[in-house]
Amino acid sequence: MKPSRDISRLIEIMAALRTPGTGCPWDLEQSFETIAPYTIEEAYEVVDAIQRGDLGELRDELGDLLLQVVFHARMAEEQGAFDFGGVVDAVTSKMIRRHPHVFADADGNTATAAKGMWEQIKAQEKASRGEAASPANNPSSALDGVPVAMPALTRALKLQEKAGRVGFDWNDPRAVLAKIREEADEIEAELDRADKSKAAAEVGDLLFAVVNLARHLSADPESILRATNAKFERRFQSVERALSKLGKGPKDATLAEMDALWDQAKADEKKL
Repeated sequence: MKPSRDISRLIEIMAALRTPGTGCPWDLEQSFETIAPYTIEEAYEVVDAIQRGDLGELRDELGDLLLQVVFHARMAEEQGAFDFGGVVDAVTSKMIRRHPHVFADADGNTATAAKGMWEQIKAQEKASRGEAASPANNPSSALDGVPVAMPALTRALKLQEKAGRVGFDWNDPRAVLAKIREEADEIEAELDRADKSKAAAEVGDLLFAVVNLARHLSADPESILRATNAKFERRFQSVERALSKLGKGPKDATLAEMDALWDQAKADEKKL
């Protein structure tokens, strides 16, 4: 079988891999549940390629992510639920339906208007499917629709956005900053009481407040933390290189030595 630019070839390959008797034993053993972690991993690798500005790698990672879609669609087809064509039909229908300012005659000349229209249509779709109707002991909430499996920082952001749409929000970033200081004080109080469990719970409140501050600064918490992770790696590796020139490793150096080299790496970056 030869490679192709046609999506049908990828669908054929996946069907062959999942054919009992002649397919791949590993692929045949998989289920939605076992493949889901790989789907998440591939999405992160797409983001990583974007962050590094590596378009060649982005092409490959998008292919890996597309493979995940084809894999899930194939397993669904085997169960008689839907196939890849159904996935494409569903998403194209959704895009046309949610962009009436492009495909119909609705007004959505700005990005803000278009986003508002998207959310309104999305809510209408959920209502038409009966998702807004809930049992008496589990009433619908303004926070409904945020997947539990989302990364915690992103889920915190989405929950805060939904709460903000119904007026439960601060209107000043400085008010959020004050909340962060309050949460930090509560952590200190629990540390004074030597209660690590409660201190840890307060750290969760602090993280939630920090996400809120990022939101009020129009910053994505996952993205800015990813950038900080990269900065930490860069500076720590600079410390390692400097120690290596002295014939040492981190385990052989004192904290004071490493702090001094860290400060030097930080100063060197600022010169660039």
